[in-house]
Amino acid sequence: MLDQKINDELASRWPAEADLLDGICRYALMPTGKLLRPVLLVESALAVGGRAEQVLPAAIGTEYGHTASLVHDDIIDNDELRRGRESVYHRFGVANAIVAGDALIFHLFRCLAECRNAGVPAARVVTALEVAAQAGIDLCRGQCLESEITENSLLDVDTYLRMIELKSAALFRSSCQCGAILGGGDAESVAKLGQYGRELGIAFQIVDDLFAFTGDSETTGKKPVSDVRNRRLTLPVLLAHEKGDDADRALLDEVFAGAVDAEEALPAVTEVLVRTGALDAARSVAWEHATCAQEALLELPESPSRDHLYSFATRAVDRVA
Repeated sequence: MLDQKINDELASRWPAEADLLDGICRYALMPTGKLLRPVLLVESALAVGGRAEQVLPAAIGTEYGHTASLVHDDIIDNDELRRGRESVYHRFGVANAIVAGDALIFHLFRCLAECRNAGVPAARVVTALEVAAQAGIDLCRGQCLESEITENSLLDVDTYLRMIELKSAALFRSSCQCGAILGGGDAESVAKLGQYGRELGIAFQIVDDLFAFTGDSETTGKKPVSDVRNRRLTLPVLLAHEKGDDADRALLDEVFAGAVDAEEALPAVTEVLVRTGALDAARSVAWEHATCAQEALLELPESPSRDHLYSFATRAVDRVA
């Protein structure tokens, strides 16, 4: 299995015996999460005729970049749990968590450069480095836009979708594009896989945002109250604001202004989201983006990897954690 191969490679690169920095990085990385982004990179390379062993370092690097963003996110959101245990900053302190996250970003670029040693032409590596760097910039821009949405109570679905396209989908897009570039894909294939990754990432994040109201910490590895506590105006909340009556809107406005204790408010907010159909409506939007992702793949040659990518889009929406 591809995800097991990636997991084994990660474990070999981060032995248990390590200094403080490497120990913190290992804690952040292991045990792994879904490994979706590195798998997407390898499958995208295979879909254009590339070789898995040549792009494996880049796949590992993609997980470093994603994990770095989680480490920093937990500091911003003051989240004490990640993957069912203490978040990095809560275990090692804010300063060490910031440094470890920064180090993982540098490891990302080193891993991309490492693909030269596996036989990938230098020109492809440079192009992939550019794509990965742009994704990182987009992620930071998305984080700032999320802050604007929260601080200014922007009740706008299009702005929310733009934010998750930048903050969340950028790494999906980059993973697929980098895989296609390193695997030797032509410009059209790179573009189609980038489109697939963007739409998949949007769908994935919309579903993730539902778990604040449908999941629990045991299944998600994170406290569901986090989004309400941090006043995150996610798609189900925005849709409930549109679909609800005046009393519903008044409740949501009060809660997401921070005027009500989050633990106490979560059940009431969830009830509004269920009653107004906002949760189902948000999932329908996720399905629309997942379908767009699948359609982008149809112009690629038939292959097992294209089929795997196609199925990922279904699994991204039809999941419980």
